[in-house]
Amino acid sequence: MKNQLRIIGGEWKRRQLPFASIEGLRPTPDRVRETLFNWLMWDVQNAQVLDLCAGSGALSFEALSRGASHVVMIEPNVEQANFLRKNLELLKITNQRAQLKVATAQHAISSLKQSFDLVFLDPPYNLDLWQELAQLADPLIANQAFIYVEADRDLNQLVLPNTWHLLKNTKAGTVRAGLYQKQSV
Repeated sequence: MKNQLRIIGGEWKRRQLPFASIEGLRPTPDRVRETLFNWLMWDVQNAQVLDLCAGSGALSFEALSRGASHVVMIEPNVEQANFLRKNLELLKITNQRAQLKVATAQHAISSLKQSFDLVFLDPPYNLDLWQELAQLADPLIANQAFIYVEADRDLNQLVLPNTWHLLKNTKAGTVRAGLYQKQSV
């Protein structure tokens, strides 16, 4: 049986979506996702979203289910990208609402030109990409935009842009999660 993730709220609430069995692929836990989207309750609608490390797609599909206008999903693993593509088709999500880039985040970021209101940064923990991806993505993040960061260590150990201000954070097991807002210096 394939791995499944469950959409928590919005248009596709309770829908189950499959994802590949790949080492290191771990959807954001339901409890953490629920907390995150409660924090973002009024800010997801019509948002331009960038999911730097889409993985299972849990955060992207949750954002789309709750009214995000457009999501760019970045996933370098071809097998998992095929699951994302099939899930987009299953939910009848058009190219106008979602774009899938099969590439590393470092490579895909260089091809993006638009500005984003909401960014998900939760790279595979063992790759330690928080600082690199934050710096690369920062020019694409609108002032006052929200950035969700998920890690396996205390958030204050991450080196993030000084314009990102921590608004809220939570912990669930080994997962540390924080919601930041970009504010001009």
